[in-house]
Amino acid sequence: MATLRESVLIGLCDATIDGKKNVSSFSTSKIGGLPDCLPTITLHYPRCALCSTVLAHVVQVYCPLEASPYHRTINIFACPSPQCYGKSKSWIALRSQCLDSEVKPVCVDQQTKCVAVKEATRDWCEEADDWSLEGEKAPEKAGSAHSDVTLHTGSMSEPEFSSKLKGLSLSEGVEPTLHGLGLVLPGSAAVFCPYYISVLEEADLSGQTDMEHVQRLLQEYEQREGGVIREMDRCENAGEVEKYEKTKVLHGDHVFFRFMKNISVCPEQIVRYSWDGSPLFITDPPSNMRLMIPPCSQCASPRTFEFQLMPALVSLLTSVDSNSEVVVEFGTVLVFTCRRSCWVPGSDMPMEEFLFVQTDPDHMFFK
Repeated sequence: MATLRESVLIGLCDATIDGKKNVSSFSTSKIGGLPDCLPTITLHYPRCALCSTVLAHVVQVYCPLEASPYHRTINIFACPSPQCYGKSKSWIALRSQCLDSEVKPVCVDQQTKCVAVKEATRDWCEEADDWSLEGEKAPEKAGSAHSDVTLHTGSMSEPEFSSKLKGLSLSEGVEPTLHGLGLVLPGSAAVFCPYYISVLEEADLSGQTDMEHVQRLLQEYEQREGGVIREMDRCENAGEVEKYEKTKVLHGDHVFFRFMKNISVCPEQIVRYSWDGSPLFITDPPSNMRLMIPPCSQCASPRTFEFQLMPALVSLLTSVDSNSEVVVEFGTVLVFTCRRSCWVPGSDMPMEEFLFVQTDPDHMFFK
């Protein structure tokens, strides 16, 4: 559970990414769609390690670190097969970086104009900018240079855009021209409807909790489980004992109730970001959780928690193909990245990071 000293950013679903009006780039934080590669990166769509199905793109998070010269994007993929998506091995997290000097105009496609992308790195963590929507100019800070974002989206209409997404089926080794991105697909891939992600500070939500709604959900859960749940107290003191954690529940799932209490300030959150913070577990983690997180495969530095995907995201993952019922279910997905965020200059392939998937102990609780 995140302490009061930790800075937590909350990601919320925002507007649909409409092909008629706008185009996303590597600096866009979003749900679904196709990943937007940094100009120097070639991204080979990954396959499921368990069933070899081509993974679906779940979220893209643009997250440059404070005082770093690099643009930095993390893309999360998951297997859409029901027998796989609750397992960590069926997910993958890919981190891409590049310097501002390496950012060049990239073409939307062969029939449209180019997208001129030139942005300076935005800081994260302390004194970090929020994840702003495409086209918004971040406020300048002393000693930091920020350049404008100029987008020329061309004439791609929404039906054309959706058609291109649904029709993705490329031969292995053939690089598609859609969006001018360095995407290589080994076969057909499920594509989720794209939405922007907007961000706010969790601290700004203080006092806005809908406690009546939370209490009602807890009462319903009590009736189903046969346990007794005491009234949840809002702890102003970080060291105060939380009464509900001492309550004896039939199945003893205190971790789940702690999870619910924390997200009650904003049940709609889909991403919870806290660089080097504490993950919010939905069920008891393995006793050897620390040993399960491997060091960085490139520099051998330890990995640190960076962000997690939240249950509210599940209902937003719908296929762009109305005739396809693609579903990915989970409780929470914890993403751990290289503490140094190491990067070899000139690299053209993303770095794989570590993630850990926890299933939802009671998915009905979030409906």
